[in-house]
Amino acid sequence: MAEKSFKAETQKLLDLMINSIYTNREIFLRELISNASDAIDKLKFKSLTEPDLLKECGEPEIRITPDKELKTLTISDNGIGMTYNDVVENIGTIAHSGSKEFFEKMAAEKGEGEKNAAEFIGQFGVGFYSAFMVADRVKIRTRAAGAKVSEGVVWESKGDGVYTIDKASVEKCGTEITLYLKDDAVKEMMLLDRYELEELVSKYSDFIRYPIKMTVENEIPEEKDADGKVTKEKETVLEDKTLNSMKPLWKREKSDVKEDEYKEFYRHTFHSYDEPLDVIQAKGEGQVEYTALLFIPSETPFNFYSSQFERGLALYCKQIFIMEKCKDLIPEYLGFVKGVVDSPDFSLNISREILQHSSQLKIISKNLEKKILASLKYMLENDREKYMKFWKEFGRAMKAGVYSDFGAHKEKLQDLLLFESSKCDGMTTLGEYVKRMPEGQMEIYYAAGKDKESIAGIPQMEAVAEKGYEVLYFTDKIDEFASTMLVSYQEKPLKNIAAEDLNLDTDEEKKAKEEKRKEKEEESKSLLETIKKYLGSEVSEVRLSSRLKNSAVCLVSGAGLSLNMEQVLSEATMSSMPSPKAQRILEINPDHKIFEKLTEIYNADPESPKLKDMAEVLYDQALLIEGITPKNPVKFANQISALLSEISL
Repeated sequence: MAEKSFKAETQKLLDLMINSIYTNREIFLRELISNASDAIDKLKFKSLTEPDLLKECGEPEIRITPDKELKTLTISDNGIGMTYNDVVENIGTIAHSGSKEFFEKMAAEKGEGEKNAAEFIGQFGVGFYSAFMVADRVKIRTRAAGAKVSEGVVWESKGDGVYTIDKASVEKCGTEITLYLKDDAVKEMMLLDRYELEELVSKYSDFIRYPIKMTVENEIPEEKDADGKVTKEKETVLEDKTLNSMKPLWKREKSDVKEDEYKEFYRHTFHSYDEPLDVIQAKGEGQVEYTALLFIPSETPFNFYSSQFERGLALYCKQIFIMEKCKDLIPEYLGFVKGVVDSPDFSLNISREILQHSSQLKIISKNLEKKILASLKYMLENDREKYMKFWKEFGRAMKAGVYSDFGAHKEKLQDLLLFESSKCDGMTTLGEYVKRMPEGQMEIYYAAGKDKESIAGIPQMEAVAEKGYEVLYFTDKIDEFASTMLVSYQEKPLKNIAAEDLNLDTDEEKKAKEEKRKEKEEESKSLLETIKKYLGSEVSEVRLSSRLKNSAVCLVSGAGLSLNMEQVLSEATMSSMPSPKAQRILEINPDHKIFEKLTEIYNADPESPKLKDMAEVLYDQALLIEGITPKNPVKFANQISALLSEISL
């Protein structure tokens, strides 16, 4: 038996790796299983020219063997195995990595220390040494496929800078790694517990292509005859159990997978109780190779719109689990999508958790985004009922996508948006709205409010309805924010019917109405100034309206913030912070009886206290129409009562 030292400086590297790089100790099992899978891959490749090797090594398998008495955990495979020189080169020198080069790179990053170790260490292939996170001692027994039984090798180390290596008789080809576990790995991590091991394999290595087996104890219940007499005592038997499913559905053609298989995979992988609304498969070749299996849920996760929700797709590399939630694989607005992405092209660091090149992720993310949006568009055009279910659950997220990133996604999303409308019972797309636009209509009109019914009754609808124009109902708080990014659709500007400069009339109609309004306004100039004086800073202007037909009064907003957006921002802003205010313009219907009464009172007595009460009541009434509570509801109620008491019955 020979005792050797690791290559110069590798002990320092080993200490750094064990204590600083791995943040999750349980992934040692994934690393060792992945290495075992690679060994079997190499054997299969070599068997293309030496077919007898497969017969010698037997049916491919990886085996896990816990021993509670010895406190050991063994991971074995019947793969390619290693010769004496292989062990020295690949194990004794940390995967022939070149420790000197590693530390030279570390030295170049002065002051960064262990932070940069994570960036470099992945280039040196030392996943095997994760075993020392949970083991005081590691022993390897291996024999290369095709070698004689007597040409086996035994390697052992405590990770203390030295190792022993010797030739030995090894009956089976392949590699057997035995971990002599630390006390906390046994007690706290429960690494000898059957169910803990099963869970770790299911979590990290479920889709390894070779069976991962473990011998387990199973209890066979006693048997009784018809009279209740025990004919066979219960007994405990040892049976082999395959711990992984070996079923990466994303590798199979969609036509070869049953719907129930997708549902089972979805529920098992993502711990979901709903069923997927849609299944999307994607494949990329060329610049980056990948396969993806994506699911659109049928129900919104309970915390989807909270800061606690974690978006991202499960990331695999060659069917080996890398990361549960890789955010970079999907844009934020599509965060409801669940799925897996598997690519052999990722350059990973030692823990397989940090990608070295984010450009690969960006390419995949861009392609997946296109694929998902194309699937949604197909659903919208070919299965409206199904799309309506999707929209009910995730429509708000899609509209948030329009608003996010300064409108960068609006061109992709505008054809997928749905809104309620004044001219359809269901919901409409912007494209369908434009097709219904009568000749001469130049803008897409919308109104914002809490629901369809309340919007339909606002005074501003009167002039639009008279023209026969359709109005989109913005009933979600985010709708108007999204419209500020959309701005227009098919060169048709989006216009709020509560805006100051609502453009409904032809040039001739505008001219006639404006002349009539100015004439009346000139006659009523003093009255309007008096009302403005009583309302003070609550309004920026009081004027006569050309848009109102039946209603007495309405509020419109000037340029910038709308009244609805003011309310939304007010709810979102902390009470201790002032929220932005919309410019409020009070418009009064000059043809309404209430204006006649105002004029009559003013002409009789310009200083009448009734004018102040009526002005305030009209303003509060306009606020209520907009869904805004008056500043002093009690005063408003008393003023209404006082005015009503003067009505002669």
